[in-house]
Amino acid sequence: MNFLNVHTAGLLTTVQDCGRPGAAHWGVSASGAADGLALRAGNLLLGNRENTPALEMTLVGGGFSFEAETQIVLAGADFEAQLAGADFEAQLAGADVKPWRVITLAPGQELRIGAARTGARCYLCVRGGLDVPRILESASTHVVTHLGGLEGRALRAGDRIAVGAAPARAPWNAPIPAWLHQAYSPRAIRVTRGPQWDWFGPEAEAAFVSAPYMVREQSNRMGIRLTGPVLTQLTDESLLTEGVSLGAIQIDGTGQPIVLFVEHQTTGGYPKLANVCSVDFHRLGQLRPRDRVQFEFVSFAIARGAFLEQEALLKRLQNGSGT
Repeated sequence: MNFLNVHTAGLLTTVQDCGRPGAAHWGVSASGAADGLALRAGNLLLGNRENTPALEMTLVGGGFSFEAETQIVLAGADFEAQLAGADFEAQLAGADVKPWRVITLAPGQELRIGAARTGARCYLCVRGGLDVPRILESASTHVVTHLGGLEGRALRAGDRIAVGAAPARAPWNAPIPAWLHQAYSPRAIRVTRGPQWDWFGPEAEAAFVSAPYMVREQSNRMGIRLTGPVLTQLTDESLLTEGVSLGAIQIDGTGQPIVLFVEHQTTGGYPKLANVCSVDFHRLGQLRPRDRVQFEFVSFAIARGAFLEQEALLKRLQNGSGT
């Protein structure tokens, strides 16, 4: 039996998988990895199923070791910075650990992961995954409600987590696919029109995409609060409350956007100007306080096409083929 040992836990390190969709009618949002693309791709590189539980580290990494020989992949944060060894500064036995590659750790060997410099999150994916209880069919930690993961909380020094059985599929042994690199290249976050976009009119819509917004310090896994051009509602219509979804962009009473994130409340009363396209959800997961973010409107057809293309590329990665 193999175990992961936590020597230092960083700022906010939790167990995450792809989340628990389907429980919103009970007031439980899906949660899951803030950068789902990184978690899924990191697992597939190891031969795991894409939904295999891994560690999500936010802004600061930690120190970890295993009690048996273990293969891992570090994924996420800024792709270019990680490839250059500049982000999260992972080290093993004094040598830099490159991300997005399968690395083998000897028993007791400590992997040290430092602070992020550009992106916000890094994932420690483990061949075989982390074996924690499933709640509502998911291992994800819902930080706000203390649900799932390891006792519903962030990890701390001294924690010990079992590692699951290695999968039958062999780890990836080819160069990193070019499309994965491109998925993290800088660009505007794509959005579609929200259900109340017509409450604001074309001027607000134009202002929303005309200049970048800055991520505020108050942002968290529930919502990414932004500051920038003020968006003024033209009508006097209001909502009591209605269901909301991941990526919905609400406009608060001051005219500033809030992007609902992985632990969003399941209902809300602010009008929704737009919704982030699911193909770009991983970009939300890498935003950090004071980052600047630009948006662009696209059609539903373009959003759907981009999503299907990304899913097809992930399928090829799972099958061990294609670049």
